[in-house]
Amino acid sequence: MSSHYFRQDFLATPDGAKLFFQVTGDGEPSAVLCDGLGCDGFVWKYLQPVLEAQRRVLRWHYRGHGFSGVPTDDTRIGMEFTCDDLLALLDEAGLKRPVIFGHSMGVQVALELHRRAPHRVSGLVLLCGSHGNPLDTWHDHSLLRKAFPYLKGAVERFPDVARAITRAALKNDVALELSIRAELNKDLLASADFFPYMEHLSRMDPLMFVRTLDSLKDHSVYEHLPRIDVPVLIVGGEIDRFTPVWLSQQMAQRIPHAEYLQVPGGSHTAPLERPGLVNRAVVEFLRQRVEPAFRVQRSA
Repeated sequence: MSSHYFRQDFLATPDGAKLFFQVTGDGEPSAVLCDGLGCDGFVWKYLQPVLEAQRRVLRWHYRGHGFSGVPTDDTRIGMEFTCDDLLALLDEAGLKRPVIFGHSMGVQVALELHRRAPHRVSGLVLLCGSHGNPLDTWHDHSLLRKAFPYLKGAVERFPDVARAITRAALKNDVALELSIRAELNKDLLASADFFPYMEHLSRMDPLMFVRTLDSLKDHSVYEHLPRIDVPVLIVGGEIDRFTPVWLSQQMAQRIPHAEYLQVPGGSHTAPLERPGLVNRAVVEFLRQRVEPAFRVQRSA
């Protein structure tokens, strides 16, 4: 049953970062939405309302993303701090064992959280992401791995120039259309659904972007996958170039009893391209797999 519960706030971390979060809806098990790199929630446009109708939903922004700030020491950016932040937010919002949803980089966040605190997770929904080392598989080659040290070095050395270039390059209609045509499915994705990503990325500090990506490049939970003991749904986009679909298939094979959905024609933004298909799969997964296990655990 839907609820009008709404809370929007900031959580101050011990090292000075102020984390934006929003909690809406009511019901259990609750859900937590973990974004991709450089994102502030655009990919959940169609899925979030469906979830809110049945359960409490936590949406939040990583350090240096969206409305969240950065710590006093602005090098404290990356996966280690992201998982610390998420555990603190779960406590702040009173969510004991939510279902963790992850898109793109958020898949690594969700998997790392389960590795660190499996007792805080009742299920995983992993969309268009990888178990780790994303620079080695982007566009199915390692070019980004080789180029990244030079890119990061340039941004660290000339941050003001990087900010000016980023804002100029991303904040126009041509960049939007080129991005959709080159990387996504232009026949399925509406420009208006992708515009919020480009808008956010144009405002994001490139230093925060490259430092977050730096923390991901050598992060992997591959060895942990067979130990995952909660219901898992994996969604892969058929033509995803950022995280090629074989990564989703590989995770589905390694995680015990994982369910797998391949989105026909879906790219890295499959939840926006075929929302009806993805939403139905998520609702059924929660109803058939997560909710029964959650009730058993709660009564134990």
